[in-house]
Amino acid sequence: MHYNAVFWAIIVIVILGFAWRQVRAALNRSRMSDTLPPELAGIYDQDEYARQQQYQRINGKLGLISSSFSTSILLALLFLGAFGWLEHLLQLHVTTDYVLLPLVFLAIMLVLATVEDLPFDYYDTFVIEERFGFNKTTKKTFFGDVLKGLILSLIMMSITVGVIAFLYYQIPQWFWLIAWGVLTFFSVIIGYFYSQLIVPLFNKQTPLPEGELRDALFELSKRTDFPIKDVFVIDGSKRSTKANAYFAGFGKRKRICLYDTLIDDLSTEEIAAVLAHEIGHYKKRHVPIMMAINIAQTGFQLWLMSLFLGSSTLALALGSPSGAPSLILGLLAFSFLYVPLSELLSVGENVLSRHNEYQADAFAARYGYAKPLMEGLKTISSKALVNLTPHPVVVFWTYSHPTLLQRMKALGLGAPDAPSQN
Repeated sequence: MHYNAVFWAIIVIVILGFAWRQVRAALNRSRMSDTLPPELAGIYDQDEYARQQQYQRINGKLGLISSSFSTSILLALLFLGAFGWLEHLLQLHVTTDYVLLPLVFLAIMLVLATVEDLPFDYYDTFVIEERFGFNKTTKKTFFGDVLKGLILSLIMMSITVGVIAFLYYQIPQWFWLIAWGVLTFFSVIIGYFYSQLIVPLFNKQTPLPEGELRDALFELSKRTDFPIKDVFVIDGSKRSTKANAYFAGFGKRKRICLYDTLIDDLSTEEIAAVLAHEIGHYKKRHVPIMMAINIAQTGFQLWLMSLFLGSSTLALALGSPSGAPSLILGLLAFSFLYVPLSELLSVGENVLSRHNEYQADAFAARYGYAKPLMEGLKTISSKALVNLTPHPVVVFWTYSHPTLLQRMKALGLGAPDAPSQN
């Protein structure tokens, strides 16, 4: 094992990443209190707030244990040169094919990562979520989801890495540009057909039945000039009591999906407000804008990666016995080195995403749904025991949505227990 400068840079990045996650967790803990904050009086009562704080503490402990375990395993693998050893073993006993080798390597890593996470996911679902009354998942569904998620990840990974590997050896000078085009096409297709291809693997989607709610939603679509063929109901209750709604696809394939738990928990007006918010995202073209940003980032990442893949220094840093340039070890080393930049870019994305959420809220407010939207979000938040007072640094760094209190303030509704400022 050759402990060069790149190796130590990777070690520092891994350790600092772990430390920064714990700092953020500590900042959130500093905001915790046994006394109900006045601004939450209209959302939680004292008993529910105490329950939310307990839920947050337990999840925080599990997160610390899980993160410590995974970081320790990763550091051990790095110091032992296990990645280089695995590649050498596969070359000796499985394949030397330049496309198949990285696929087999990453498939093994993906399976091991899934196995590593499994006990923590199981505990979270069947102990913590069960204890607080959220879990509706059976063990059969849980393990079925894990298996389907693993297979889906293997397929996506095979396409991505397979394209990169093939082009890297066939057209080394321009592989990143062609790979960018191919992967962009693939991501657009997935986004276009997401509701028809991916969602059915995990959930049933049924058209919203005739009735008051359907009539109200279609009336809203006419008022906002947002043509929809149907609204679909997701059977989220077979896994959790937590509610959700989302807008998927674009063009003729755009689809509004409501979780059945959302329909059970909110009034017709509140659900219409949620739909008005989602329509706001469409009207403001948030989906194509965010997609364009992600495509640009992918191109930048592929270009940057192309500058490093031929380096023997990267291969040595991950334990290559020969020190010869290696596509798979180069990809892996680059993925570690790219983390700090990726973190900064994600912060920028989160800032833009929160801006988009404010715009979608404002759109709903223009149609008279400001109060129903916030009332619906209060219900969703309180039932899910959401932390409504996270530290501002954590919100800035990791939140893709503003907090409920921030959204209420932006709409001029004030604190839950205060009179409206309109």
